[in-house]
Amino acid sequence: VHGDTDEGTGNTYAYHGYWAKDWTALDPNFGTKKELETLVKTAHGAGIRILMDVVVNHTGPVTDIDPVWPDDWVRTEPTCEFTTYKNTTSCTLVDNLPDIYTESDGSVKLPDPLLAKWKQEGRLSNELDELQLFFERTGYPRAPRFYIIKWLTDYVNDLGIDGFRVDTVKHADEKAWAELYKEASYAFENWKKKHPDAVLDDNPFFMVGEVYNYGISNGREFDFGDKTVDYFDYGFKSLINFELKTDALKDYETVFKKYNRLLRTKLKEKSVINYLTSHDDGAPFDKDRERGYYAANILLLTPGASQIYYGDESGRDLTIEGTEGDATLRSFMNWVEIDSLPETQKLLEHWQKLGKFRSNHPAVGAGRHKRLAKSPYVFSRSFAKGEFRDKVVIGLDLPKGKKSLWVKGFFGNGTKLFDTYSGTTVEVLNGKVTLENDYDIALLELAD
Repeated sequence: VHGDTDEGTGNTYAYHGYWAKDWTALDPNFGTKKELETLVKTAHGAGIRILMDVVVNHTGPVTDIDPVWPDDWVRTEPTCEFTTYKNTTSCTLVDNLPDIYTESDGSVKLPDPLLAKWKQEGRLSNELDELQLFFERTGYPRAPRFYIIKWLTDYVNDLGIDGFRVDTVKHADEKAWAELYKEASYAFENWKKKHPDAVLDDNPFFMVGEVYNYGISNGREFDFGDKTVDYFDYGFKSLINFELKTDALKDYETVFKKYNRLLRTKLKEKSVINYLTSHDDGAPFDKDRERGYYAANILLLTPGASQIYYGDESGRDLTIEGTEGDATLRSFMNWVEIDSLPETQKLLEHWQKLGKFRSNHPAVGAGRHKRLAKSPYVFSRSFAKGEFRDKVVIGLDLPKGKKSLWVKGFFGNGTKLFDTYSGTTVEVLNGKVTLENDYDIALLELAD
């Protein structure tokens, strides 16, 4: 959608990319499919997986140049109230955001404006042929959600997209997500067969869901007030956790212990993605960017996966004068500060050291947490899967200068450890290691 609309905070445009008009085409403002293919290949070459943010719940808004989809595809009222299951799923998320009938199994025809667009672009017959093959293979009815599922999973089949970050999960019929996962998994395996040399490993297709206001304390269930839904039963390996931004106000051990327990009980074999700031959470942690070092520690060291929002690592301003609504959260990246301000460079280096340590050690995010000492605060993380073993020790809020870290019972005497933060090799003596530097953090791994 390229027209403007007023969502209650003045005119706005689809610069965020969430307002689909044609799921089969990329918005030219963001680039071409060839450029996306290059991005995926380059990322894969560096061992980085690509998740694609997908929307099944709604089209873009109706504007002067973007007509509403047919009334057998979308509802335009009522607006959601978010107090029951029905008035959260069978309604429009906000005014003027037509809601796809994701619960319907009724067959529908393609919208005339979409057919006209494809014809103008010279790909009408190809798109229709592909849809025919999809519906013949799957046996699905030509219901709205299945068209969109086909269009979205084409990106997996064509490009090798590794996973979906699914938007507005709780506003659609949950069975649609199981169907999306099934078809995405089929497409992913098909892509692997076609590109055996480009396959990173045998990990399955990955889906994480944005169930707005879901918190890790809920375990597997999300409560609508009159009904609960276990979205992990519908294709999701992980859900975005809206709870860390408030948990982050507590001390490290309280948070780490809680997440370790929940991920090993209620959420065993599943996970959460933690964040502190995001593109549409108007109450982020540390909005004034006064606790950048602590934010890095709590986000990157809390059990579970970590989502770094651009600029978290550099203190990007979240309070832009004159903005309305979410726009303040989506400010320009502070490249100039990164290039010119020593304090910004120092903060970025802290995030980079933590990020690299986390990347090198699955134990940090997926391992078992155990406190080794209360003061100074020292804890261990250990991870085992098959023949693979990983173990690390981390110290936080350490005194500057000379300090001893208790590692007894985890690393034996005589073990050589490397502190990746200071670049120092130490040896365990009498159950502890001693460091002398001006840092208040230590990231200890087994020395080579």
